[in-house]
Amino acid sequence: MKPVIALVGRPNVGKSTLFNRLTKSRDAIVADFAGLTRDRHYGDGRLGDRAFIVIDTGGFEPDAGSGIVQEMARQARQAVAEADAVVFVVDVRAGLSAQDHDIARFLRGSGKRVHLAANKAEGMAGSAHLAEFHELGIGEPHAVSSAHGQGIRSLLEAVLEPFGPDDEPAEPADDAPIRLAVAGRPNVGKSTLINTWLGEERLVAFDLPGTTRDAITVPFERHGQRFELIDTAGLRRKGRVFEAIEKFSVVKTLQAIADAHVVLLLLDATQGVTEQDAHIAGYVLESGRAVVVAVNKWDAVDAYQKELLARSIEQRLAFLKFAPLLHISAVRRQGLGPVWKAIAEAHASANRKMPTPVLTRLLQEAVAHQAPKRSGNFRPKLRYAHQGGMNPPVVVVHGNSLEHVTEVYKRYLEGRIRSHFKLTGTPLRIEMRSGRNPFADKES
Repeated sequence: MKPVIALVGRPNVGKSTLFNRLTKSRDAIVADFAGLTRDRHYGDGRLGDRAFIVIDTGGFEPDAGSGIVQEMARQARQAVAEADAVVFVVDVRAGLSAQDHDIARFLRGSGKRVHLAANKAEGMAGSAHLAEFHELGIGEPHAVSSAHGQGIRSLLEAVLEPFGPDDEPAEPADDAPIRLAVAGRPNVGKSTLINTWLGEERLVAFDLPGTTRDAITVPFERHGQRFELIDTAGLRRKGRVFEAIEKFSVVKTLQAIADAHVVLLLLDATQGVTEQDAHIAGYVLESGRAVVVAVNKWDAVDAYQKELLARSIEQRLAFLKFAPLLHISAVRRQGLGPVWKAIAEAHASANRKMPTPVLTRLLQEAVAHQAPKRSGNFRPKLRYAHQGGMNPPVVVVHGNSLEHVTEVYKRYLEGRIRSHFKLTGTPLRIEMRSGRNPFADKES
């Protein structure tokens, strides 16, 4: 699983700027104003082959009395609790403060691995100003500048050193269990479905959104194939997530999806397809996981509602056209057999081997049938293709001027590859790699 890194510190020391630098985004609002960040904010980052999750927190005052400051402190404590490592951010130019000592005292007692980031240290490497931060008892301060990107890589290398390379789900051995994550909005019936599969009340299922707080893993065997069923907490819209313990479940759910081999995306027939369903589906697709879509509570809607639901799925989940769509009722045990068949096919497709000669022949046939669009004086030349990875399958195409290949043409190639290898339920990624033009550096 991806390690989780929490950024903590007093207000206005540059935590959000560091968050944006680590995630290579502008997701966190940054301004020269203390207390701007009040809630926890999650983001994905990567250093080389190591991926991680970053949590940005509001200004931390461990002994906060009441009001919004107390709530911000509670959020920061929760971030520390769920983190694998903590980066304590201090302001070199403002110097050491009593509040820094309070935060350091809390972090020393947390039992977490803590790294000290002395921010706003541009042009101050080796400065005597850094020496005073040894008083905090956290260790050697890393001189960084979030705004200018100085010292960030060495800080990240120190933080990520104990975790090793990114542990992406590898191609499973034949006897290894298939990790199946059941994901969806709160109260769509995820726990009920798993209990139905298991034939027992293994998980708490209740008609109340948010009953499941953490990602629960249950071993399961069916027809000789071992599975690890992962019941995830329902993901709400950001504005509807209030309790700290529920926010803790969000990062666990995202980790469970990223770590699964197959994701069963559960929809609620009585509620239709919401924007949040589309967000969850988008994260599954971004993670590259094989996916099967199941509409639960199908027995509870009439023909007109079913027609509306079909249109809604076609519009909002158009990017999951490759995923099988099934209709089930977890309570009545209806339609569950085809779900297992779809899961097996999606898993097999995600790990299908595609020989280079076959891919190259498919590529040449596709070009002969429809050549890529000319761009100016150049027409992209697609020469050969090979498989670049599994789960999800990656096809690498080599040739010349491939940067001019349009997205429409990539989808055309994807359709032909999918059809030949019978890929269903898995994303397929196509990468274009152009050869170097030997005459590019010569004068005409």
